[in-house]
Order: sequence, then structure tokens, then C-alpha cells
Amino acid sequence: MEYNVDRVRSHFPSLNTGIAFFDGPGGSQVPDVVGAAIAAAITKPISNRNVLTESEKNANDIVLEFRNAVGDLIDVDPLGVVYGRSWTQLTYDFSRTLAKSWKSGDEIVVSRLDHDSNIRPWIQAAQAVGASVRWAEFDVATSELTVEAVEAVLSDKTKLVAVTGAGNTLGTRPDLKAIGNAVHKTGALFYVDGVHLTPHAAISVKDIDADFFGFSFYKLMGPHCAALAASPALLNSLENDRLLPSTIAVPEKFEFGTLPYEIMAGCTAAIDFIAEMAPGTGMTRREKIVNSMGVLEKYEDELLEYMESAIKKLPHVMMYSHAKHRTPTIYFSFQGHESSEVYRRLATKKINLPAHNFYALEVSRKLGLGDGGALRAGLAPYSTRHDIDRLVHALQELVG
Repeated sequence: MEYNVDRVRSHFPSLNTGIAFFDGPGGSQVPDVVGAAIAAAITKPISNRNVLTESEKNANDIVLEFRNAVGDLIDVDPLGVVYGRSWTQLTYDFSRTLAKSWKSGDEIVVSRLDHDSNIRPWIQAAQAVGASVRWAEFDVATSELTVEAVEAVLSDKTKLVAVTGAGNTLGTRPDLKAIGNAVHKTGALFYVDGVHLTPHAAISVKDIDADFFGFSFYKLMGPHCAALAASPALLNSLENDRLLPSTIAVPEKFEFGTLPYEIMAGCTAAIDFIAEMAPGTGMTRREKIVNSMGVLEKYEDELLEYMESAIKKLPHVMMYSHAKHRTPTIYFSFQGHESSEVYRRLATKKINLPAHNFYALEVSRKLGLGDGGALRAGLAPYSTRHDIDRLVHALQELVG
């Protein structure tokens, strides 16, 4: 099945501005159906969750629909889906909870490839209880984080390994299944940041065998929030800090305060939109999602090859993304040109292509870019060859 990008683009009002968006890794544009779902949820009868009144039932239904939709998106038990304000917030919450069982002499493994939200919370939680932190290093020449690099820092003292599903600057996609197998041989938990992977591939947490997996909806054409999934049994075994009157039921015990029902409705709409990007008949929502993401991944891989080939031909370009298996993401700079200045000048041409370390601070420093980072071009389901041609032409004018 061919990917109909024009059909997909027709649902994004923001594209009518003429802006070419290459900033999807930092936050995607949002389709009209998501905005409509948020508006409908917040204006119909709504109350705190219960099953007695109409407004209580509306709230309860929204939450259950949200969990079911996430379950279909990443192939998990809906009863193990936890809503969070952001992926950073969720990781901080779970790092503090998991650290309750750590002690001096225990070891935590983090990856140099990761966004800081999957590094710093673990380091800080380990420091608070006297546990040690070990680093899995990626190879600068290949941009790869291999299973061997992770195995090199595993031991019988390892309690948790935190690894990204895809590097948010380099795009590198580590072999999660192989890493997970290595981690579980030590008896440790495997915590996967799927924020940059989930918008670009069909995910099966069951196949990856991750103990924890999460993503952010605003990278996935949805509202600004996140979700984390784990088995209900694992979540039930964890004792977290919470208010005395609050429930001990899973997953609610990890969700603090009243949930934003309208935002959750928007999340469900975003997942339903993904399911219909490459329409199929006679399929479940999960099957539609897998089908759509497979078609999208092929489309984005072809666009990435087109974009990378064109940018590599530009004068004085320095490319940092080298992994063979990666998301449609390029991290690059130009000798003699400040990346931040290129970003600003592109903005005057209505091209959104930011420059930064993008919170992948360890990546930026290891590449010798300091804290300033480089330019990042990321593709999204609404990206086109025309967008790429505009970008390459503008870059040629700026650096040529």
C-alpha cells in the first residue's frame, strides 16, 4: 500500500501556514481530529470519575478508552498503562520508587546515547541511596549502541538498565530485544525510553520484553503528556509515595490528583488517527496501527535517504548520524557557521529546523559539540520531498 501523504496532511491546519516543519523530534504538529476530541471532552458533562451519574461515567469512559488505546498502540495490558504529565515526570517518579529497594553496592546502568530524562533521574536516585552508576557507551564513528557495549557494564549487582529506543539526536535504534535479553540474564529491570522511537515504528513491548516502556504524545501528533506501561503485577509490587486517602489500585496509584480527561481524550484520538493513516478493512485497531506504522516507516525511510543524500552534498557539512538502523533523523553542522545562526536564518524562510543539544547533553559533549549541539532535521508523517527541497535550497544559500 502506498502512503498518501496529501491525505494525511489535509488534517493539519498548521500546515496551511506554509511552514516546513523539521522539528518533529521536539514536538509534532497536531491533526484537527485531536483538537476536536479535546473540545468535545471538555465541553460535555464531566465530573470526577465514577459510574453513577452521566458526567462521572463520561470521565471514567475517557480514562478506560485512553488505556485501551495505549494498549493497542504499543501492545501492552491496558491495566498497566500509567498517565503522566511528561516522560521526564514519569521517569523521576519511577526512579524514586524503584530506588526504595536499592542499597549501597547496587549498580544502575545508563546509556550515553540517551536524552537526559533517561539519565539524570537514575543518577540522582542512585546517589540518594549510595548505589553506583555505570555507563554504556555508543561508538562515535558508527553512532551505534551495541548489546556488547551494554553487556560490558552488566554484573550480578545490576538492578536496572535504562536505554533509549532511539536516540533523539542521532536517531540510532539499538537492538532492544537483544539488550533486554542480556539485562534479564542478570535479573535486572529493563527501562526503555520510547519517546523518539514510537512515532516512527510499530511497537510491541511484549516482543521487546521491556519491563517499563513509555513515550510522549506530543511527539506523536497528540497533546502534551506521556504514558508509561509495565505489567500490572510489576506495578502492584512497587510501593510509591502517595496521599493517604488515595487508591492503592494499579495503575491509579501512580497517577496523582484528578486526571486531565480532555487531554486523555485527545491522546485516544491521536492513536485512532495513526490507525487510519493507511486505512485497512476487517482489522482490529492494533492491526491497523501495525499496518499504518509499517507503511509510514517505509515512506519515512525513503524520505530520509533523499534528505541525507542531498544534505551530504552541501559544502562544509559535518554529519553525526551514522547508524544504519535509525529513525528519520539527521544531526549535522557546517564548518565556519554557527548552528544557532543557521537555525535563525532558516526561520526567516519559514523553515523550522532547530539547533541545540536537545537535552541529549551526553551525546553533544561526546561528539565534541559542547553544550551548544548541532542542527537536527527530523521527519514526520506530514513531511514531503517538497519540504526537503526547500530546506536544501535554503541551506545552499546560507552555507554555499
